[in-house]
Amino acid sequence: MTMTGEAHQHQQIMRAAGTSLANQRAGGRRVASIGRRSAAMKRDYLLRKLVRIMLAVGGIVFATMVAGIALNGIGWTGIIVAMLAIVVAVGVFGAFPRMKVPTIESLRTGDTRSLVGRTELWLERQRPALPAPAIPIVDQIGNQLDALGLQLDGLDANTPAARDVRALVGETLPNLVSTYTSIPRHLRGEVQNGRSPDQQLTESLGKISAEIDSVTRQLASGAIDNLAIQTRYLDYKYGDGLDDVTTHG
Repeated sequence: MTMTGEAHQHQQIMRAAGTSLANQRAGGRRVASIGRRSAAMKRDYLLRKLVRIMLAVGGIVFATMVAGIALNGIGWTGIIVAMLAIVVAVGVFGAFPRMKVPTIESLRTGDTRSLVGRTELWLERQRPALPAPAIPIVDQIGNQLDALGLQLDGLDANTPAARDVRALVGETLPNLVSTYTSIPRHLRGEVQNGRSPDQQLTESLGKISAEIDSVTRQLASGAIDNLAIQTRYLDYKYGDGLDDVTTHG
């Protein structure tokens, strides 16, 4: 077989790999991200999966080229076998390993910095089971968790504030949602003692949302105070000089 023929075969193999990968992506189950941190975790997961797929496809193509050179061509049978191997590799590495969804137990024990992203991932998987009025609140909580995460990045995990955040985000919030989802679906809309489980969940999520916003503001107040102090210092030290430059300019 000529070098032109082998190059054409290799192009067919790569096209087959690309088609299989596209089909795998199209058929995959997608869950909308409620926050930037969970979205980033899923992008990292997909990137690692893509790297594994490309390494597998590259290994098969390399082995095919070596066999073609050693055997002076692999023929149509070899091409078909290589293409099937690529399809299988893409299918296997595209489906496994599956992205692990955090459990309530892991939310309680993981590090504070990754708590926000893991909680967002957990909430995303619970979202379809929640009542319609609760969905906008969950989405709002996702945005609030992103803002909270910025404050947690520079916070010592052993401080009382960090422990309070872990209790709110890693325990109270998931416990509330899991308690609701444990109720049979046909009972969630029934009114008992003046409110249905749907209403109770929605109201409680609203309270948690307000508390997350309050905690974020409290954690940010230190940085805001520091910024104000720095601004006053700059005004004191450079204010007149800057005014003179502006005047003469």
